[in-house]
Amino acid sequence: MRMTKCSILAASIMALAAGVAHADVTLSVLIDTNPESIASFDAVSKAYTEKHPDVSFDVEQRAGGSEGDNIIKTRLATGEMADIFQYNSGSLFQALKPQETIADLADLPSEAGILDTFKKVVSGPDGHVRGIPFGPAMGGGIFYNKKIYADLGLTPPKTWAEFMSNNEKIKAAGKVAVAQTYGTTWTSQLFVLADFYNVQAEVPNFADDYTANKVKYANTPAALHGFEHLEEVAKGGYLNADFGAATFDDGMRMVATGEAAHYPNLTFGIGNVQQNFPDNLKDLGFFAQPGMDAGKNGLTVWMPSALYVSAKSENVEEAKKFLDFVGSKEACDLMAKAVPSGPYLVKGCELPKDIPPAVSDMLPYFDTEGRNGPALEFLSPVKGPALEQITVEVGTGIRSAKDAAALYDQDVEKQAKQLGLPNW
Repeated sequence: MRMTKCSILAASIMALAAGVAHADVTLSVLIDTNPESIASFDAVSKAYTEKHPDVSFDVEQRAGGSEGDNIIKTRLATGEMADIFQYNSGSLFQALKPQETIADLADLPSEAGILDTFKKVVSGPDGHVRGIPFGPAMGGGIFYNKKIYADLGLTPPKTWAEFMSNNEKIKAAGKVAVAQTYGTTWTSQLFVLADFYNVQAEVPNFADDYTANKVKYANTPAALHGFEHLEEVAKGGYLNADFGAATFDDGMRMVATGEAAHYPNLTFGIGNVQQNFPDNLKDLGFFAQPGMDAGKNGLTVWMPSALYVSAKSENVEEAKKFLDFVGSKEACDLMAKAVPSGPYLVKGCELPKDIPPAVSDMLPYFDTEGRNGPALEFLSPVKGPALEQITVEVGTGIRSAKDAAALYDQDVEKQAKQLGLPNW
């Protein structure tokens, strides 16, 4: 388990400038390696230190995916968690036993300005809020290269059949149609997870019935489609040659620079391009994962990650004061300026006017009622930990879509029993 440790030195410099030899409080922080997370935290921590020169931050970065999940769970279990840590909202948050491990934030003044849709996904079984939104809401779908689409006369698809037709035309033109990056295993899940808007459009009660153990992926055709899509794209010969070893960074580079026409992922990838390939940002487009019916086209939405305070922190009160600032409109405006890659969930917080094209492509799904819906992990506490390994097997041809869905149904059963859900 290798981690990169970086200290934010601005606090110390400002403290010295103010005539203070050493900061009174140093808050330890654990965030992921995503450029958007780093930029967001940099923006809010510097602003906070300007107001509170006696507070500094010691920031450590962790891996994402299942490795990151294990780091979070291990540190909470051993009492070695940082004062403040960033992690998912929704089902993965629920798996942390939040009433035992995470400080209660319900009394923070900033909670009044945070949208209820977010509060629901960071509230423990007792109904108390334990997280502050950190970053924008994200869409799950497919990035595409606008230049390739223009050169080949293609339009963003509204159905899966149209998407596969576009892939065939791209392949015939001698280009990589779909980038896949199984070297970063969590990225293999997108065709399954980003399809949930389409699942719910066909089976409106799926989330509740899934939580109650009344339906399964393997026996629900609409839910099985995501696994089938992954298998179909692999069998079509549309992938980059190094799909087994390529990483998330590679995928974003490929679709932004035109090495590939498509890359299924979450819209936080816009920040990666903004940092690494700013000249190509104008060529990056985005559309929701197409379903079977063009009339029901819509976007699967991920709530932002959250900042939490460890219940065992020795600096709980100071950490809560900082998170109260992060939840304010002032801090949200700073994050929106640093990371303008989607809508923010604090009242009055707006994106700047000059936003990347991929963000412009995403916003219409939020502007029209009914054209977006939350991912399953925000509607159900049930999410199996082995999904990313299972979807890698489908994407590499090791396992069929049907077998994978059945195996995932077994995987979620373990998780549901650990959570003590009824009817499991």
